[in-house]
Amino acid sequence: MNREEAVETVHEGRWLRMRRRGRWEYVERVHAAGMAVIVLAVTPEDRILFVEQFRVPLQARTIEMPAGLVGDQQGEDTLEDAARRELIEETGWEAGRVEVLLIGPTSAGMTNERIAFVRARELRRVGPGGGTEEEGIVVHEVPRAEAPAWLMRKQAEGCELDLKLWGGLWLIDRNPDGTPAD
Repeated sequence: MNREEAVETVHEGRWLRMRRRGRWEYVERVHAAGMAVIVLAVTPEDRILFVEQFRVPLQARTIEMPAGLVGDQQGEDTLEDAARRELIEETGWEAGRVEVLLIGPTSAGMTNERIAFVRARELRRVGPGGGTEEEGIVVHEVPRAEAPAWLMRKQAEGCELDLKLWGGLWLIDRNPDGTPAD
């Protein structure tokens, strides 16, 4: 494939744009920076924060870590800003500090979007969470030691599990190079 081939817009909707470069078709977001954050958050009581919501493309409820787009809010331009905002909005918890751990593609054959795993520290409750009205988010605070078993129970109940959950669970306690997190 020639990297200098012209890019054609096949369709543009309110939120997504479908593009073609040569024979390759892919999608990109219209109103964001092509980045999303996934927030790894553990409360002072050693409970991992998960969110559950209905996802239209899957026609199912999903279990995910708090997450959101970067650059879709006026004046927001950093991964850290997006992580802080999404954590409060979705869970009602605020991070005293955040640390970007890894950045990489979500589905390299379908979209140019990248995600960043962001570790949130020094959490304190500041609100109820639950996201926006149309998101209908349910917040789950799960004891860290029980998280994998809890996730498998949710899957048995019919929830879809975001596979990035397992990477997130690993990164709660470790740095990307495998060393223990501080």
